[in-house]
Amino acid sequence: MTRVAIADDQSLVRMGFRMVLEAQPDIEVVGEASDGASALELARRTRPDVVLMDVRMPGVDGIAATADIAVELPETRVLVLTTFDLDEYAFGALRAGASGFLLKDARPEELLAAIRAVAGGDAAVSPRVTRRMIELFGAQLPGDSGDGTDAAAALTPREREILVAIGRGLSNTEIAAELFLTESTVKTHVGRVLAKLALRDQVHAVIFAYEHGLV
Repeated sequence: MTRVAIADDQSLVRMGFRMVLEAQPDIEVVGEASDGASALELARRTRPDVVLMDVRMPGVDGIAATADIAVELPETRVLVLTTFDLDEYAFGALRAGASGFLLKDARPEELLAAIRAVAGGDAAVSPRVTRRMIELFGAQLPGDSGDGTDAAAALTPREREILVAIGRGLSNTEIAAELFLTESTVKTHVGRVLAKLALRDQVHAVIFAYEHGLV
C-alpha cells in the first residue's frame, strides 16, 4: 500500500486528487495540507511514502517544505505539482530534493503512474523538463574540469553507462531497450549507482551526471 499526503492551497484541487487516489486499491491518502508548514507537519506525523506538493503556496512554499522533508524524512518522496511545465519554482523543488514533477492537469492515469514510479524509487520527470532543468541550473552547477572520473570511480563500466543514460533523461524501459537488458536488471544497476554515489533518486542522478560532465 502506497501512503500519500496531498499539499495544495486550493481545496478543490486537493479534493480532486483525493477522489482519484482513493479509488485505487493500492493507494491510501493519509491527509491534506494547505501550505508548506502544515505539509511538513503532516509528513512528520504520518510518514507517507509520497507527498504531492504544490510549490506555489502562501507562507512556507513547496520548495522550503520539500527541502525540509528531504533532510528529515529521507524515505518520503516528494512529487511536485505545478500549473506550468517550465515552472522555475518546480525546478527549484527538484534541486531541493523532490523526486518528480507533475502538471496539475495531468490525466488520472499519469498521476497514478507518477506516484507509483516515485514510490518505487524511479524519477517522474519528462525529458523535456529534464533538459529545461539543466538549462536553468547549468550555470549554477559547480561541476569539475574533468569528466567526473574521480566522483564516479566506484562505478563499474556498466553502471557508468547506466548513469549516462539516466543523465540523458531515459526511463528504465528506454535504458533496457537501448542496452539490451531486462528492466529488472536495469533497476538493479540503477539501485547500485544511487547507493554508490549516495544519491536520493534518479532526478539527482541526472543532476550528478551534468555536474560532473558525464553527459
